[in-house]
Amino acid sequence: MSGIGVEAGAQAARSRALAVLRVRGRALAVALLPAGTEVILLTGASTGRLVGPGWDAARWVVGVLAVLVLLAAAGIAVVVARARPAMSPTVPVPEGSAPDLYGMVRDLADRLDVPAPSAIALTPDCDSWLEDRAHSAHGPPPRPAPDEIAGPGRRRTPVAPVLVIGSPFLWWMRVGELRAVLAPVIAGTGPSAHPDIAAARRFVRGLDAAVAVASTGGRRPLTRGVCAALGWVARLLLRGCREHATQMERGVAAAAAERAQAVDYGLRIVAQEQVGLAYAGWDRLLTRVALPAWRMGRWPSRLDAGVVAALTELSRRDRLAEGFASRLGERPACDLLEEPGAVDEAASLLAARLFHGGPAESGPDWAPVDWQAYPEEVVDRTWRAEAARLHRVLDTLGVRPSPDPRTPDPGGPTLARVLDHLTATAEDGGWGAMDADAGTGAGAAGPGAAGSPAATGVVACGASGAGGNGAGADVSAVATGAPGSASRPDQAAPGAQGTVAAGASGAGTDGAGPEATGAPAPSSASASGTDGAGTGPTDAPAAGPAASGAAGTAPGATGAPTPSPSASGTGPSDSQADDADGPAPTDAPADVPADAPAGPSTDLPAADSAPAAREPGPQLPFGEEEDPTTERSAALAAGLSAELAREEAAGVDASAAGRRSPVSAQWDEFACGLPLFPLQPQRTARELLADHVTAMVCCAAVDTAGAVPALDWLDGPSLLLGGERAADLAPKVLTLIEEGDPGPLRDWLAAFGIRPEKPVRLV
Repeated sequence: MSGIGVEAGAQAARSRALAVLRVRGRALAVALLPAGTEVILLTGASTGRLVGPGWDAARWVVGVLAVLVLLAAAGIAVVVARARPAMSPTVPVPEGSAPDLYGMVRDLADRLDVPAPSAIALTPDCDSWLEDRAHSAHGPPPRPAPDEIAGPGRRRTPVAPVLVIGSPFLWWMRVGELRAVLAPVIAGTGPSAHPDIAAARRFVRGLDAAVAVASTGGRRPLTRGVCAALGWVARLLLRGCREHATQMERGVAAAAAERAQAVDYGLRIVAQEQVGLAYAGWDRLLTRVALPAWRMGRWPSRLDAGVVAALTELSRRDRLAEGFASRLGERPACDLLEEPGAVDEAASLLAARLFHGGPAESGPDWAPVDWQAYPEEVVDRTWRAEAARLHRVLDTLGVRPSPDPRTPDPGGPTLARVLDHLTATAEDGGWGAMDADAGTGAGAAGPGAAGSPAATGVVACGASGAGGNGAGADVSAVATGAPGSASRPDQAAPGAQGTVAAGASGAGTDGAGPEATGAPAPSSASASGTDGAGTGPTDAPAAGPAASGAAGTAPGATGAPTPSPSASGTGPSDSQADDADGPAPTDAPADVPADAPAGPSTDLPAADSAPAAREPGPQLPFGEEEDPTTERSAALAAGLSAELAREEAAGVDASAAGRRSPVSAQWDEFACGLPLFPLQPQRTARELLADHVTAMVCCAAVDTAGAVPALDWLDGPSLLLGGERAADLAPKVLTLIEEGDPGPLRDWLAAFGIRPEKPVRLV
């Protein structure tokens, strides 16, 4: 099977491959030019035509130059030929562990009249491709059959590429759908078998590997100079053949698509819909479910099986996905594997390595977790760890325990301590002083007193009921005095519009918040600048969160990918807020009072310190907004960011000091920093504070009201109260940290019988 037929795409690919080889030929000609010139000069001297002192000097100069150029060309050619090309990290699937899968692939290749792939591997991603691993650095190629060995003077048949299949496809797709999806991919082995295309690909991959070799640091000055020259030549050749290589690959893809049209064309249209659905479910599972477990030192060992559960749950909630559940009665593609559980576990560990940067092997601090143990091993431990961190930061800030005489243990960690600290007072410019400042009663729908401009608030939240503050007045609380915290006075022009993404800061997957299904989040806009009840103007954005802690770390610098900002785990909602506020610019720090309690140095102001004078802060870039938080919330958020950064740094140092296994050494040799594919940007300080307050509320609910932690396949960690998921916790937590108003949250706690004055159990 030559692999090149009458397809126009294949002919175009071959012509482009010849253009790439011509670039290689020109480079060889340039390298041989000084040597050819030297041959001409020597021939002229032997014939007596080019004689004299000038010609003799020219022969010496050109001869030395020819030798240097030939040595340099030989060195570059050796590096290009022997450099290890990049190889995608995959889970190999031997033929003995999946004979049915290999049989299906070979049968499909026979129908397409193309060579069968040499091997099959799985990747923890929703994609499939062919990858050439015939290089000697990737291991010995499969031994060809006796009839495939060419005779004397003829070329040997190139080794077929490896077929890489996305592991979620095997679990979600049916056998027929997987066959239809793989048909265009397998058809690409035909053009790949052509000698010219194979040679062009080897040349391009060699140049790319040579650039990687030249870019490796840690060398001596002389070696760095040689590598710089090598990199310059390799990049020059890559620029010369870049366009031809791109068009060659497009031609190969067009030829493969044309050849595959004759195989399962109608079924492939339906299968492509399942590709998009599997991608959505896989992304949701990683960001909402797997990421909280990875942060706690646990990696779910059945991620691919979790995709099926997540998409089945989506079909139950979304009317548009009702037909997808009926497909589960057909034979899944994972039945083509002899041991699907072992393959799923290997793919899950690889996913944790790629997307989170976890160790390559299991250990005491990196253990697998089953879905049945997820609520106790991940959800409950996450909440209590965040609650403990929150109280440690409160101790650092000198926050006194709750003065409530009904508290059984006044010195214990209670939710009341958090509520009392975050409650804004008149000195803070918070909700307690709004009536005096605004001069308007309930039902007023206009600007506040003292000429404060009216503000129109647009709130996109994961659950209904998030409006204004309910007191009917404008709030202009500015967070100042915290090092690294950004503050800017509330000097918006009349009619300024403040946007608050409640789902973005409600909670990540570590906390508990409203659920989301991937649909766009509906917005609830209050009319004429009033709150949800129409009793007064809503709050304009106040101060931004702290951008860093004492160590100068960025907010939320966890050193690991973070979930989608709209992720949550306590309340059902079919909305999702995808926008997350970035960290605000820093402002000048204020002086710490002399009577501040001793503790770990965070350079943060004491909890009861008077607010500093409000000065205009730096102008934010266009399109960015400050996080609307009170002064106390900003200081607490900065402390959490610094504490989390220290914990992450200590964890990285401890893992680096440990013994490196051969598997991890092989990974780190070719991986320029892990994780290779971070899932989400780092959380802002306000998001961290919202997650920790939500975790504290969930701990109080579990310890005092009989609530239980649970796993939601679409939203990750969740809280069950009376057998039902808490629906509207996130907006009330946002009201507390953004406006300093504990009223909605206290009402919610009282409605479910949660006692904030009782101590909770921490880890």
